[in-house]
Amino acid sequence: MEIRYYTCDVFTDRPFGGNQLAVFPDATNIPEHLLQSIAKEFNFSETTFVYPPDNPNHTKRVRIFTPANELPFAGHPTIGTAITLATIGAIPTQGIETKIIFEEGVGNVPVTIRLEDDKPPFAQLTAAKLPEFNDHVPSVESLATMLTLPRHELDDGRFPIRYVSVGFPFLYVAVKNRQALRNIRVNTQMMEELKINEVFVFTDDVEHSNVHFRARMFAPLIGIPEDPATGSAAASFAGYLAAIHSTQNGTLKWNIEQGIEMGRPSTLFIEAEKKEGTTIAVRVGGNAVVMTEGNFKLPRLSVL
Repeated sequence: MEIRYYTCDVFTDRPFGGNQLAVFPDATNIPEHLLQSIAKEFNFSETTFVYPPDNPNHTKRVRIFTPANELPFAGHPTIGTAITLATIGAIPTQGIETKIIFEEGVGNVPVTIRLEDDKPPFAQLTAAKLPEFNDHVPSVESLATMLTLPRHELDDGRFPIRYVSVGFPFLYVAVKNRQALRNIRVNTQMMEELKINEVFVFTDDVEHSNVHFRARMFAPLIGIPEDPATGSAAASFAGYLAAIHSTQNGTLKWNIEQGIEMGRPSTLFIEAEKKEGTTIAVRVGGNAVVMTEGNFKLPRLSVL
């Protein structure tokens, strides 16, 4: 049996940038025990498998796999899957803007798709969960050693080191400049000792006026040595930034560069909505470009 799949580059408006994703628009005939093996075969940061929704009022049910395990939520797979399904006609679109709901492990994820003539497709998700914070973190000295950086290169004076989650926890660590960001060499053994699965390192030392932060994300313990664009981390980062911002009411917006050091430049657009000092919604959006399509030949059970 052959199953149709597509690949796309996510959080980029041009080919060969962003974060790669494989999408199976109809995974109903793929045996459960093969899902993880297929994701490992592609060896992208994530692969998605799409099913009919459990609730007929929703659009699709989406399962997300890294090469190592299944995730309850991830940003670039959500954005890339939405744009791919809209591009191939698997989701009916209504004018310039279409609102859909994906059922994911974390819950229901609202997504807005924007298709305009002469513009790359764009999608924005609203995180199903509000940001949750955890300030029980390793020492600054141990984190500097883990990143193979001098202690003075970490910018914890202006940006507190903390965990933030909208479905999956990331540790946020600021460095003082782009050179420090480039110099990072992650000590995987120390990550394991410190029990850090994913670390998002960022700086506000940027080259272009339309960008607010440059970032890198490392998750070698779950099969992702470095990620060129991490939507779930960006959504949590919106919550992180909103928590330290003085604005009490309104919508805050930032643009993030990621993947520069990997040669796969990405741009993520994040928002946080605040009411009376409390964050009531976080969103992340970006473009995606469908790159390839093909048929995946499922192996016979006798050869497994």
